[in-house]
Amino acid sequence: MNDFDFLHGSWDVANRRLTAPLGPGPATWTEFPGHAVVRPLFEGAGNIDEITFPTLGRQGVTLRLFDRATGRWAIHWSDSRTGRLDPPVVGAFTGDRGDFFGDDTYDGRPVRVHFTWHRLSPDAARWEQEFSADDGRTWELNWTMELTRTGGSGA
Repeated sequence: MNDFDFLHGSWDVANRRLTAPLGPGPATWTEFPGHAVVRPLFEGAGNIDEITFPTLGRQGVTLRLFDRATGRWAIHWSDSRTGRLDPPVVGAFTGDRGDFFGDDTYDGRPVRVHFTWHRLSPDAARWEQEFSADDGRTWELNWTMELTRTGGSGA
């Protein structure tokens, strides 16, 4: 249940995001900075992070909760633009990689969502988001975050 303990603390976040996921034409990417602070909950069975995107003028929050009965994590996201809690992605870690899947909508169309977490070192991590518009047959990577620790662990 302590899979996300590595994430506790303060992070600089280099974001790379596809400007028009699932869109026609060539892929165009944008890059922007972020800063995240991750705090533990429930003695390792949860955490919350707040991220700011200073050049975008918005914030986000992630709530991660471990289901003791299933042994799986649910990851919930909310963005200051909407104030809405998005549907969760659910999954688990195998070694230093975590895979989490869920259903959502993007621009009014249903999508499968895949989050991947990579524990790279005590001071580095990577997060990726992919969408599938064909029920998981094909996936499009549309957002990556490279996290670099800026302070001591919050664990």
